[in-house]
Amino acid sequence: MGDRNDIITRINGKYASMSRGHKAIAAYLSEHFDQAAFMTAARLGETLKVSESTVVRFAMGLGYKGYPQMQEAVAELLKGRIHAAKSLEEKYSGRSQSEVLAAVLDSDIEKLKDTIENLDPVAFETAVDLILEAQNVYVLGIRSCEPLAGFLAFYLRMLRGKVVQVKTSSASEIFEQMLMVGPEDCVIGISFPRYSMRTLKAMEFANDRNAKVITLTDSVHSPMNLYSSCNLLARSDMVSVVDSLVAPLSVINALVVAICLKQPERVKQNIEMLEKTWDSYQVSMNDEINFINESMFEAPFSKEKD
Repeated sequence: MGDRNDIITRINGKYASMSRGHKAIAAYLSEHFDQAAFMTAARLGETLKVSESTVVRFAMGLGYKGYPQMQEAVAELLKGRIHAAKSLEEKYSGRSQSEVLAAVLDSDIEKLKDTIENLDPVAFETAVDLILEAQNVYVLGIRSCEPLAGFLAFYLRMLRGKVVQVKTSSASEIFEQMLMVGPEDCVIGISFPRYSMRTLKAMEFANDRNAKVITLTDSVHSPMNLYSSCNLLARSDMVSVVDSLVAPLSVINALVVAICLKQPERVKQNIEMLEKTWDSYQVSMNDEINFINESMFEAPFSKEKD
């Protein structure tokens, strides 16, 4: 039995040099491996509107002897997902709920520590500047990363305006929403294993349009880094069918705080304007922000020396 992630590793390594047809196959295998595991080469080609020979050449391009060997690798990926779920059950079987809680939180703490040690501070500072200087900011996260994208987009709208969260269920919708992306814009792509090929295609498109591209991903080996000028790395290990997104969310929190501190007056004006709008149209009913706290614009953890 080979490495269950072998085919994903091969796809990530060769994606940048693939033809358009091969990229379509790569995207489908990455996001729909549970279906592809039971497809013949002809059926897969029919689904993607490419020839059977193109599918076979794709398999050989990844280093497999032919399509059957690649299909076995896809099946291994599916088995790995099932195995992870069973392993989770075995790992926590017999434990109390409080013990499960403590174990999961300890695991998340380790991920946060690892993120602190490996996140490039220069890349972080660059990301803050790119976000503030961009004419428009596009934020994209798919599947389990969509809540992260929504959280970041929500706060960026309050802090700087002209922010678009790209919401989509298909690759074509992504390009429709990003059609006007240009050199003055910034695109933030968020993706963790299993990496979203739709997000990767969006990053490639943004790079081709000379936009500034920021990625939030898990590793220097992530394919998301192929088209990014600024890489923010956060630890996110797979636990069964659940991804731990604690560390990525912490990095997003840090971005929001850093932006507040970088241009406090601009941020303060935006929030005051938002408050007045809420009051004028009786939107908030005083259940949200009802005052401007000056301390939020002061550097955290700073204390005056005696």
